[in-house]
Amino acid sequence: MEAGVGLALQSRAVGFGSDRRRSALYGGEGRARIGSFRVADPAAFAAVRARGSKPVAPLRAKKSSGGHGTLHNSVDEALLLKRKSEEVLFYLNGRCIYLVGMMGSGKSTVGKIMSEVLGYSFFDSDKLVEQAVGIPSVAQIFKVHSEAFFRDNESSVLRDLSSMRRLVVATGGGAVIRPVNWKHMKKGLSVWLDVPLEALARRIAKVGTASRPLLDQPSGDPYTMAFSKLSMLAEKRGDAYANADVRVSLEEIASKQGHDDVSKLTPTDIAIESLLKIENFVIEHTVDNPVGDSQADSHVQRIQTL
Repeated sequence: MEAGVGLALQSRAVGFGSDRRRSALYGGEGRARIGSFRVADPAAFAAVRARGSKPVAPLRAKKSSGGHGTLHNSVDEALLLKRKSEEVLFYLNGRCIYLVGMMGSGKSTVGKIMSEVLGYSFFDSDKLVEQAVGIPSVAQIFKVHSEAFFRDNESSVLRDLSSMRRLVVATGGGAVIRPVNWKHMKKGLSVWLDVPLEALARRIAKVGTASRPLLDQPSGDPYTMAFSKLSMLAEKRGDAYANADVRVSLEEIASKQGHDDVSKLTPTDIAIESLLKIENFVIEHTVDNPVGDSQADSHVQRIQTL
């Protein structure tokens, strides 16, 4: 299905390809037509809606080397995650969720968990840009074209996704720097995964920076170089990330669980906290934009008794 979406977005690749190629994508040999995600590929749109309406897949806890205790914790996490998703769904009313945060903050991993338990579809905006321009990595797009070229296409992707419903979208680390992207994301709910820079630098240094064009350095200690660059990016983007509707601090989650290191958190831990913060946000704002007073009140009462 993502391949179909990528095809629909290819004609939107800013400055990419000839008119004949763009025209051929939509069956018009003699005229170019720049379509949109919503209009140009109704089949892809219908597929996303159909997928989003499917029942939530059952969560299965897998026993690991930790033995019975680990299995018990996994079951507890799965049940809590499922219950929290059911509560949040009442208020979401089909609105999309956009995950923002620094590169390496776990947006895709957490986003996939959230989409599964909510019965939503998941998209990675970087992957959609790669499909749209026909280049297999963001690093190569930066090298062949430019960062500005990538950002233009990123904005087009977010605009097209914002016309849809029941999606969890993992955005690129720099998506927050353009006000127009916030215009698109504010049609749904935005969630900032706030990870300490030290943890991000360790994570990125471990896997390498080749796939991250803004961090890739020819030499030097990987951790030191990653931390230095991440610090500069955080300085530029900090206020932009704060525009998100919800902030999920991994330090706060770790503190609540008695950990002194955020690396001990699981993606499920972060997904549960994200849903909890979303729930608090939408309940608070339901006062100003009620779903229906009696219905909302009864649901809040049900939540409080759980």
